[in-house]
Amino acid sequence: MSSPEFPDPWNPLRGYTQARIGLQRNGYASSTADLLRFQADHAAARDAVHTPLDVDALTVGLRGLGLGEPAVVAGRAASRAEYLRRPDLGRLPADLGALTPPDGGADVGIVVADGLSATAVSTHAVALTAAIVDALTPDLQVAAPVVATGARVALGDHIGEVLGVQTLLVIIGERPGLSVADSLGIYLTHLPRPGRRDSERNCISNVHPPDGLGYVQAARIVRALVDGARRLGASGVALKDTSDRTALDPMPGDTEGGDTAS
Repeated sequence: MSSPEFPDPWNPLRGYTQARIGLQRNGYASSTADLLRFQADHAAARDAVHTPLDVDALTVGLRGLGLGEPAVVAGRAASRAEYLRRPDLGRLPADLGALTPPDGGADVGIVVADGLSATAVSTHAVALTAAIVDALTPDLQVAAPVVATGARVALGDHIGEVLGVQTLLVIIGERPGLSVADSLGIYLTHLPRPGRRDSERNCISNVHPPDGLGYVQAARIVRALVDGARRLGASGVALKDTSDRTALDPMPGDTEGGDTAS
């Protein structure tokens, strides 16, 4: 226990992370306060995974961005429980009949998917999408957004192919942890089509202001990656994440192949 004479040495570090560090102990057990916080965070993570996405509210918010009427599609899982047991069903569309290729085509498509945290999507997706649209337009044409439920990232490949967009962004709820239950990821795939490998995508993760990546910062990275993908003609391991340099510049210490953006 800390005291004025013996301050807790972990306190300065707790300001830099949401992780559980330097937990107090009562004998061999955690303190009651730490145990209660753990149980509350565990419940929030479970809720984030199991709570269904409020599609109507999300659609209203996305409609307000002025990109056109959002379409709604779903993966093949018949229930949330099946979606969690069968990730493969989330990668395949049940029906894409609601999709209409934009008149005159579009450079970029945006899919907002529930993924493993509907909480993250409900909290951040509309504001993040707005920031991304601001970063991309008016230089690039952005298609009307698509809302996807029971979705994994690869469902976007089918959507992007139908829309005929050059680059697809999938904004999706990330797997919740015991410190963060409302984090979004953004997956970028250039020339989307079914069968794309994960190595052909770039990921911007941990979007959940104020403690994670902010909307404007994430949108700036998206713009750099979209521009780089259009010049390179591909996304994935060959494309580097930099919002301060050209997205094709090598990063210090890079070797051939490299990593996806994170």
